[in-house]
Amino acid sequence: MPWRNKEASSPSSANPASEILQSPSSRGNMADKLKDPSALGFLEAAVKISHTSPDIPAEVQMSVKEHIMRHTKLQRQTTEPASSTRHTSFKRHLPRQMHVSSVDYGNELPPAAAEQPTSIGRIKPELYKQKSVDGDEAKSEAAKSCGKINFSLRYDYESETLIVRILKAFDLPAKDFCGSSDPYVKIYLLPDRKCKLQTRVHRKTLNPTFDENFHFPVPYEELADRKLHLSVFDFDRFSRHDMIGEVILDNLFEASDLSRETSIWKDIQYATSESVDLGEIMFSLCYLPTAGRLTLTVIKCRNLKAMDITGYSDPYVKVSLLCDGRRLKKKKTTIKKNTLNPVYNEAIIFDIPPENMDQVSLLISVMDYDRVGHNEIIGVCRVGISAEGLGRDHWNEMLAYPRKPIAHWHCLAELVDSWSSMHETPSSIPSTA
Repeated sequence: MPWRNKEASSPSSANPASEILQSPSSRGNMADKLKDPSALGFLEAAVKISHTSPDIPAEVQMSVKEHIMRHTKLQRQTTEPASSTRHTSFKRHLPRQMHVSSVDYGNELPPAAAEQPTSIGRIKPELYKQKSVDGDEAKSEAAKSCGKINFSLRYDYESETLIVRILKAFDLPAKDFCGSSDPYVKIYLLPDRKCKLQTRVHRKTLNPTFDENFHFPVPYEELADRKLHLSVFDFDRFSRHDMIGEVILDNLFEASDLSRETSIWKDIQYATSESVDLGEIMFSLCYLPTAGRLTLTVIKCRNLKAMDITGYSDPYVKVSLLCDGRRLKKKKTTIKKNTLNPVYNEAIIFDIPPENMDQVSLLISVMDYDRVGHNEIIGVCRVGISAEGLGRDHWNEMLAYPRKPIAHWHCLAELVDSWSSMHETPSSIPSTA
């Protein structure tokens, strides 16, 4: 009967997926049918019934599953979300690449590209380590040792005199063509350079024995502010004497309290000319993050270098705000006449937002005012993230303790060429005032 034939043929026509999957002749051609996009619909249906159909071959289930997984992975987005503009100050602290390990792959293993991430754009610490090593070697070459010197210190309380005894030197470099030197030593008790003492010249030796005593009248209370400066020279009869090196002892109480004679060995540091003591400046730093206000208070200076023929100077302090090597603003203190130890107690204020504090630095210059001609620079120092030594430490201490004035003494140094070439530009830092 017609309706029986239609009923008998309806199961096969209603479920073509089961017919294909259960037919033995279709199992070998399953890979070819996977390439056909029109077969994707019934393949998904086959996966749905795979939990209840044990007759489906394992290789067919795996191929269908891999095909669907590849199709869905192409639609997965891995772009970074857009960040708010108010967080731009933190961007420089974050890596510029997205971590592949943060992408969720479900229970499946990540693709091969994620297992072996590319090295393009990544920071290689070993390269920076090599550079730092090279920099350290360059610094060590600049500060290379030129032998050793042995001396002793003792303080005579009755006569209020510091007794410096130059004992001997060892392994000095040869300065003459004959492979030897004619060494002698100059002795200063800084900051006083007018009182200069020196040993006898020892001919043609690299290991001289001096054994000479030198007396410096100085009150015991002033010893903490004094420095011992030894300069080793090679004597030359017919030309300028060659400097071998120098030793500067900042703390006279380094080895003992000077009540008894104490022997000290020091490395002689390479130098081509005698370093000049330019003096020191004391100032405090205080930063208010809420107001974005940086206050530098110039307190005082001491033992400044005399710039006038009178033996004194007319010093004032100029503070420059630097950003990326350019001078944005400058402010000055008043001028103190005829003194090497001026006292200011003057505050200099700059408005700097907190997000710009790691981009700026301060250049403090002690100047000598001259009524006729140009004002001369006595010495400078620098504070900031990019500064070195005490300048960086002072800046970091100020940031660590906001709203609290932090004061330190800073030694003045000669002006570096890179600092002297700075010129004024319009301020690129917005003012918070």
